[in-house]
Amino acid sequence: MDEGYANLPSSHLLGSVPAVIPEDRKPGGAPAQDAAATSRLQEFPPPAPGANGGYQPPGGPAGGDVENQANWKGYFDIASYTPYFNVDTDVVVDRLISSVYPMDGFVRKIDVNPDMYGPLWITTTLIFMLATFGNFATYLMQKKTDLNIWNFDVGYFNWAATVMYGYAILVPAAFFFLFQYFGSRPSLVRFWCMWGYSLFIFIPASILLLVPVEFLRWVIIALAGGASSWFIAINLKECTEGADLMVLIASAAALQFALSLFIKVFFFA
Repeated sequence: MDEGYANLPSSHLLGSVPAVIPEDRKPGGAPAQDAAATSRLQEFPPPAPGANGGYQPPGGPAGGDVENQANWKGYFDIASYTPYFNVDTDVVVDRLISSVYPMDGFVRKIDVNPDMYGPLWITTTLIFMLATFGNFATYLMQKKTDLNIWNFDVGYFNWAATVMYGYAILVPAAFFFLFQYFGSRPSLVRFWCMWGYSLFIFIPASILLLVPVEFLRWVIIALAGGASSWFIAINLKECTEGADLMVLIASAAALQFALSLFIKVFFFA
């Protein structure tokens, strides 16, 4: 302790103890020790690579998004996708309406907080509706032709689950890597969200496809497939940030329409 602080009067302080200065202490030793301690205090640990100066929780990804992690392990970490299931019902309903009305700026709505809750339940509901209504539509068509050989085909559930889950997961992931390869900077979670909501229009369409009139069925599936393809095309165009990727956008729209034809041919033939 410096001698200047020891000479301060301390009698007015309750419980104060006078400072004791050892006689063998040299006057020039204290400043050198204080300078050394100060220099040690000013040595901070180096910042983590890629840190932007904000607080990063221990073990958390930089930026809070699964795409901002430095390695590929973040894409396969289930805990990284937990925040995308924390969404209000009003938000999901608003996005469902926007998926049916493509001109409502769907990409801007999911830009800040994309969710996986809506796409998961849309895909799961569509699987059960295709399998159930596909069997019932077959029954109505056979009843119309006076055929009494109809049986419930449980295999519809296996086909519906394989095709719909595979399409909703693999197709957005494939286009995500293609867009990255051609210089765009997309978001995998936003692609999954967008493609998942694009399947919603097939849920009411599967109910309308129960009409036992083949011509009306083709009209219904053509309208549903066209609307879903248009939804994918205009939102992908908005995601490209001005890049000329019309070939990829047209391919994604064509693949979406091909899915609608598969639904009609396989489940409502």
